[in-house]
Amino acid sequence: MTRFRTRTKETSVTLADINEKERHASWLELFFDLVAVAGIAQLSHLLHGSTSAALYAVCFLAFWTAWMCFTVYGNVAGDSARALPMLVAMSGLVVMAAAVGDVEGDRGQAFAIAYVAVRVVSGRVWRARGGIRVVVEWPVAQVGVGVLPWVASLWGPASWRPGLWSLGLVLDLLIAFAIPDGRIAARLDRRAVPDPGGRITRPARLDTAHFGERLGLFTIIVLGEGVMTVTDAMAEASTWTAALYSTAAGALVLLAGLWASALRLGFGGIPFLTPDAIRPRLMLPLHCLTAGVLAVSATGIGDLVSSVQQEHVATGTRWLLCGSIAAFGVIAVAAGRAAGRGRLWALGVLTPLLALLALVAGFGGALTTAEAVWLLAAAVVAGPALTYLTDMWRDAER
Repeated sequence: MTRFRTRTKETSVTLADINEKERHASWLELFFDLVAVAGIAQLSHLLHGSTSAALYAVCFLAFWTAWMCFTVYGNVAGDSARALPMLVAMSGLVVMAAAVGDVEGDRGQAFAIAYVAVRVVSGRVWRARGGIRVVVEWPVAQVGVGVLPWVASLWGPASWRPGLWSLGLVLDLLIAFAIPDGRIAARLDRRAVPDPGGRITRPARLDTAHFGERLGLFTIIVLGEGVMTVTDAMAEASTWTAALYSTAAGALVLLAGLWASALRLGFGGIPFLTPDAIRPRLMLPLHCLTAGVLAVSATGIGDLVSSVQQEHVATGTRWLLCGSIAAFGVIAVAAGRAAGRGRLWALGVLTPLLALLALVAGFGGALTTAEAVWLLAAAVVAGPALTYLTDMWRDAER
């Protein structure tokens, strides 16, 4: 007998019940997720060069949106998902990932062409002989208005690309989150009549449990990039000193704290949010923000370990890490409040986090690399520790 506890109730189910009711990621979906590994690794390289934070955000959101379109398809289609469209989309995402390194130059056009191709394929997979399905929680998968500025960017000057790409993504976000899903479902119900070809447009709904697992896997991939950056930094070090060991250990504790916040105590990579307190419309933007700031943090952690030989953390790396972790903390507290956690909990999570981050960001030049990483680790671990103790105390009261 296995017991699952939520904020509001306790239920007891057997493992047989779990196996009958829960659906897990298929082998096709897991193979498709390999492109996320390549994409996150390549996107992290943008932060090492002269690329602006705005262009990084545009490229990350484009990659995440394209990945999400097929993640939604796999979620809704289940075992009937067709392998060929997903493999074609996988190829397009690989081209996008490979083009990131020179996205401001000649490869920017290849990036845009691959994105448009993936979006076109994602719109076609919903068309079948029986009709067309529209995902109420993610209509972007079928609506291609946001692709038009990307198509226009193929003929304009290279300097116009970031602006046109941003416009396309903004249109997608408006379609995805500004239109209530109830209105979409009601409109589809009114149109539930066959077209001249005998096809009917029907609404489709997400399997939220399976969807949370898919989002969690993406978050694991992002955190895995952080582990890889630490490993690479250690491998490239000419001498393994006590300072390097201490810094690497602190970096792993820091990553463990991010993992505990985002997954161990959260849902689908969204910190401190429970499955019974979230709707897909809220889940998607929060996951995108969480994955984005975690990807930035992963890059900063690798840079931090690489700076051991300089003894002090570079100013840019300090601010990059502190800013991304602070954003992660704000998302965590917002998610926790949405899940019903109190103001005292929010204050208890944010106070040590922001205080230690401010110390590292403002006075980190006087700290060694090992001291800085352990302060960052303490700032991140404080939130999961407080949440765990709070839940234990509430359980004891019951």
